[in-house]
Amino acid sequence: MCPVIVDVAEEKRLNDARAAQVPWKKWGPYLSERQWGTVREDYSEDGNAWNYFTHDHSRSRAYRWGEDGLGGLCDDQQRLCFALALWNERDAILKERLFGLTNSEGNHGEDVKEYYFYVDSTPTHSYMKYLYKYPQREYPYRDLVETNRKRSRDELEYELLDTGVFDDDRYFDVFVEYAKAGPEDIFVRISVHNRAPEAARLRVLPTLWFRNTWSWGDADRRPSLCAAGLGAIHATHHDLGEYWLFCDGATELLFTENESNAQRLWNQSNASPYVKDAFHAYVIAGQREAVNPARTGTKAAAHYVCDVPGGGNATIRLRLTAVKRDNAFDNFEKTFNDRIADADAFYAHIAPKSLTEDQRRVHRQALAGMLWGKQYYYFDLELWLREHGSHPLLEGERPNVRNTGWFHMLNADVISMPDKWEYPWYAAWDLAFHTISLALVDFDFAKEQLLLMLRTLYVHPSGQIPAYEWNFSDVNPPVHAAATLWLYKYGTALGQADPRFLERSFQGLMLNFNWWVNRKDPSGRNVFAGGFLGLDNIGIFDRSAQLPTGGTLEQADGTAWMAFYCQCMLEMALILTEYDPMYEEIAFRFVQHFMWIAYAMDRRGEHPDEMWDEQDGFFYDLLRLPDGQTMRLKVRSMVGLLPLCASTVFEADSITRYPKLMELIAQFRKRYPELVAHVAPTEAGFIGHRERRLLSILNKRKLERVLGYLLDENEFLGPHGIRSLSRYHLEHPYVLSIGGTEYNVQYLPAESNTGMFGGNSNWRGPVWMPVNMLILRALMNLYSFFGDEFKVQCPTGSGHYMTLFEVTREIVRRLAGTFLRNADGRRPVYGGTGRFQSDPYWRDLILFYEYFHGDNGAGLGASHQTGWTGLVAPLLDLFGRIDAQTVLESDRWRVMAGVVGQQVSGEQVDGK
Repeated sequence: MCPVIVDVAEEKRLNDARAAQVPWKKWGPYLSERQWGTVREDYSEDGNAWNYFTHDHSRSRAYRWGEDGLGGLCDDQQRLCFALALWNERDAILKERLFGLTNSEGNHGEDVKEYYFYVDSTPTHSYMKYLYKYPQREYPYRDLVETNRKRSRDELEYELLDTGVFDDDRYFDVFVEYAKAGPEDIFVRISVHNRAPEAARLRVLPTLWFRNTWSWGDADRRPSLCAAGLGAIHATHHDLGEYWLFCDGATELLFTENESNAQRLWNQSNASPYVKDAFHAYVIAGQREAVNPARTGTKAAAHYVCDVPGGGNATIRLRLTAVKRDNAFDNFEKTFNDRIADADAFYAHIAPKSLTEDQRRVHRQALAGMLWGKQYYYFDLELWLREHGSHPLLEGERPNVRNTGWFHMLNADVISMPDKWEYPWYAAWDLAFHTISLALVDFDFAKEQLLLMLRTLYVHPSGQIPAYEWNFSDVNPPVHAAATLWLYKYGTALGQADPRFLERSFQGLMLNFNWWVNRKDPSGRNVFAGGFLGLDNIGIFDRSAQLPTGGTLEQADGTAWMAFYCQCMLEMALILTEYDPMYEEIAFRFVQHFMWIAYAMDRRGEHPDEMWDEQDGFFYDLLRLPDGQTMRLKVRSMVGLLPLCASTVFEADSITRYPKLMELIAQFRKRYPELVAHVAPTEAGFIGHRERRLLSILNKRKLERVLGYLLDENEFLGPHGIRSLSRYHLEHPYVLSIGGTEYNVQYLPAESNTGMFGGNSNWRGPVWMPVNMLILRALMNLYSFFGDEFKVQCPTGSGHYMTLFEVTREIVRRLAGTFLRNADGRRPVYGGTGRFQSDPYWRDLILFYEYFHGDNGAGLGASHQTGWTGLVAPLLDLFGRIDAQTVLESDRWRVMAGVVGQQVSGEQVDGK
């Protein structure tokens, strides 16, 4: 069905960007929020990135690979950057970037210690809004570091609100808004609101600068900034061209160079008297000689002094444009009003009509956070390794130099980040989940992101997808096939089928699938030792390190991920068969792999060396010792729930549409009858609703047993979603003694009390959105197969029976309820933080944390990891549209896209 054309201005911009190549996305929030302390900037001898390039250095030291800023934007190759700098006339330093603790400073790992919010954004960034809350008292840098460093892992983190700097409302709300009059014509409005009862002064320095490329081999093409009349800065760049920044009412323009202050950093002579931290020296220390009197350089700022009355506000107007303007601020307010109206129309257009006002608020801010989470990421490993003297083909590998096996890699793209401060580098499995949310607002960008990870300049020649910059060779769960399939089906349901996208992805994923089979199945027994798999400290051991027992770990989640991978590749191959019959035989390969994997997890009869424990009715990791003996590590965790996710349903016509595949399956059944009989998903001859077929690791009996744990409020089912570890382990920790050392796993609903993987995330009890999403997908699939006849108790032991659709809806209600106001008017995500619960200037600002307290839903970990926690938006979207009958009687992928539900609720299908 073709989408209905709807007159929505932002949709037209997206169409123009795609079809007419109008560069609406050339400028966006592609500036990082932290470049210091990253692997890219680490040139140390010991590989300690956090300590080599510190926050204290960042104001004085030019970056090599990227830039950071406060509420900023840049072009899509990060050549010219714009951001805020602020000074409250109390702080010891100019506020040019966000501050946070390093991994060793925080009692629960690294953590940003600022309050900032992504209030709004459209997908082309035609309108964006950002809020930074700046204390009027001196910012407590030292107090935050020293107090957190003294606290143990069993204590709460010491937050900025705890220091008292916001007491008596003595702070500024600094809003930054961007409104595009054209693709390269951007109005900027900075609004300073004084929340205190008394007048207060704020220095505001909107700053424009070039990323430093000239200090590393591009000296002949040095860009320049210069004054261009009253309140205007002219930028000239050899590739980017010319731009002007007009600064309304600015009486003072400051200029310097974006170059390191070698005198301050290393007690060496500066090549130029004008260096990166000149504005800090000029504004705070009063050193007028620090800035260039010739008013030229590569970094410039307008200096505004805002005296804001108590409870009042002040506004600063700017315009960044590729065309010199005589009347730069004509239509300023009209442009903002138009773009805000466009943003309102766009979100009203894509959100289900059934959502409440508060649900719409959460939905929109989640998607705004996804869009603000884009970052230009530049990393040339060939060059970086040469600079470290550790290119394995040239100098040979040096110790403590990361990623030496990835010298082929060149990354230079706008990428969706997990969190631009805490994780200002892409993480492959996070990115797959990002695309599901991004598809709601920018379907093209979502597809581009998935294809990016499969490009030759990213994926290893062996087929491994890069994990993250701290260790590209670490292993993330193989979820890209599932995301690819979801996007293809989503587009097809919207009348935008893209078989070329599917085939391009499939070819890259085939290489990655082979890498998994050849590298992560050490015994060739169809069981997989994947490594840490993104679940950090979920296991009793560090799953990326050598085991203290010796031997190998056979992972229930790694093996389940591969079964799931097989199912997704099978589905893709069958779709591609419609275009090329050769894929039908390729599809059979994945059927075979799945059958062998499922059988390896639980063979016929009782075996001590399989993952399924018949007595407990649960899957566990298997420890294989050097002498050949095996033992199950009986930790009830998400590891044992993930086999549930390997559940795929096929429509009835699959039997007739793929005769070659059916012939090969029949031959397989004949050769391996005991295998097929054991792993068949249901009783012999059982066919599901509408004659559907189910491919699953769990037969009906196993499914009932696993669901018993999943839906037990004393095990996995928490008030705000499915916990990562069973609450059973609160009073019954799992303990293993090896050589006099005790290893244990105990239910920890909040932060981790161990340093495993840095200690800044915890999979031993909290709720994590991405794995909840996979479980929900599985339950929806299983419901479309079993229908209304199959019911389970939810919660377990309550005597209240639900269909799997009702179970899914209940889990979504709990997940979404984390962010929504409850009957008491409180948002569980903010726990006991009173200001966020009751203050009108705080309570409707939503943060999408990395994970959530397993018992009360309070946000934990990275405060802006909207990347995958933004999945709450598609969940609100889906369950705002569908009902049980729709799931049973419609194609399930149209259901997962929410498209059929639009018709059910009386809405038109219109491209979103």
